[in-house]
Amino acid sequence: MTDESWAGWYRDRQGSDAVVLTTDGQQLRLRVRGVDFEGGSFDALRPVVAGPAEGGLFALTDGVLGDCVLEWDLPFPVMAEGAERQATLSCLLSLRKPDPYLYLELRFGGAAFGSQRAESDFGSALATIQRELPPGVTLRTCIACAFSDYFPAPDPAPGPGLSGGLACFRGAKEEYRGTAGEQDVLGLWERRTGFVQEVWSCREFEPRPTEGAGTGHRGAFPLETA
Repeated sequence: MTDESWAGWYRDRQGSDAVVLTTDGQQLRLRVRGVDFEGGSFDALRPVVAGPAEGGLFALTDGVLGDCVLEWDLPFPVMAEGAERQATLSCLLSLRKPDPYLYLELRFGGAAFGSQRAESDFGSALATIQRELPPGVTLRTCIACAFSDYFPAPDPAPGPGLSGGLACFRGAKEEYRGTAGEQDVLGLWERRTGFVQEVWSCREFEPRPTEGAGTGHRGAFPLETA
């Protein structure tokens, strides 16, 4: 996967700083105030080198960056009447206690389609946006892909989480096309390629079926279309 970078802002009690978020579709990286953070989810960013981040510049909880706000935009592909088009997804993530929240807004075709601030993860927020889009327009990222799913049971694998807990089965496409339920996905789990960010997109994307075989454990996207 080729890295993609998104410009944005970081805010906490110390002030505001322009930042760049970088991802390869799996790991996220953030550099702010000269300190590098990395993690598999936006709420699991840890300093790459512990020392500088522990000097009072940041609020760390169990070593994880918190008590801050991140805002960024990213180019976001959609399918409109069978053709790929580019939209823009604006993201606002507050990790401030006691009420963290996530808000996403997709801008496409001169209109804006927003999620609810109460959404607790990227998968749910993107599903809310998909429900608001006009007929014939669908998201074209991993959350809407035919080969992605969440683990259908508790630990040890990550569940949906805030982001990055979505398993990719592009290395076992034909086998995944036959899945339709928890046990099918459990039997295929060790064949996953890895975990991906819900907002990521790759060349092997195929739209998710709306019912039956191929809907895996999590069902259609969004679920209400099943």
